[in-house]
Amino acid sequence: MTGHTTLLLLLAGPLWLLIYLNLALAADTLVALLPIEPHSHLAESLRFFVYETPKVLMLLTAIVMIMGMVNTWFTPEWTRAMLSGRHEGMGNMLAALLGVVTPFCSCSAVPLFIGFVQAGVPLGVTFSFLVAAPMVNEVALTLLFALLGWKVALLYMILGLSIAMIAGWIMGRMHMEVYLEDWVRDMARVSADFRANEMTLAQRLHAGIAAMKDIVGRVALYVVAGVAVGAGIHGYVPQSAMATLMGAEASWWSVPAAILVGVPMYANAAGIVPVVEALLSKGAALGTVLAFMMSVIALSVPEMVILRKVLKLRLIMLFAAVVAGGILLVGYVFNAVL
Repeated sequence: MTGHTTLLLLLAGPLWLLIYLNLALAADTLVALLPIEPHSHLAESLRFFVYETPKVLMLLTAIVMIMGMVNTWFTPEWTRAMLSGRHEGMGNMLAALLGVVTPFCSCSAVPLFIGFVQAGVPLGVTFSFLVAAPMVNEVALTLLFALLGWKVALLYMILGLSIAMIAGWIMGRMHMEVYLEDWVRDMARVSADFRANEMTLAQRLHAGIAAMKDIVGRVALYVVAGVAVGAGIHGYVPQSAMATLMGAEASWWSVPAAILVGVPMYANAAGIVPVVEALLSKGAALGTVLAFMMSVIALSVPEMVILRKVLKLRLIMLFAAVVAGGILLVGYVFNAVL
């Protein structure tokens, strides 16, 4: 079985790369065959859509499958054991870093939170993880790297980790455990011991394929919707208008407005990165766009609703305010220096 698995990986890799490298040519050819003006707004939008949709989906498929295999080592039990007993400061840093490589999102926020509380993980450390896991994940970083370059991806990672660590530390300093829901605060503590589960390469590949089918199946529609929005911006929004609304010389309210627009949106990194790419190509300022992206991923209304099951409203509002303050600062600083 291991030999067949290795052969499958060796064949799939070159085929994926061949298709990926020819997507631009295929998109240009397809749009050229359509009965539309070659350089019209419609043609530019269609070219963006036809090229970016398979590109993002292929990247997403590869990332999720690889990380699905990697994540067979990073189980919830392993993460809980790693964070148990960690003090604030170093614990916040470790929690934020673990958020990058662990496969958790807002849908798993409640069971993770309960597990962390039961294992005695400090509340501030838990919040660092809850910020970093959705915002600074492997999908966001890889897509940013592939679409916008390593500098933007690295900048996003540094900013996201900084916000996660500082926000968690601040929350820990405020001693807000009293604002956990009573049933969560009163839960019996459990051991955070963890035993490694040995798996073969074939089993890890099977886990990667299962993760790919599950996650890509759930987010594919959001990817298509995000690319469609990006295509509309790319083809129809004048560069001068975008520079006025979100450019470096725009009004002071552009960054908070971007955050307020991002919070109600229900999207993930795979769906929002194409929109970010289109905004930047039209002259939007990097700080404003990063603030928008971070607010969409880290401060979504659905995640706040899910967390309401374990946190009292005051703690949720404080958590959102601290994270939003960090994102706001990021937007202003990078608009000023870049």
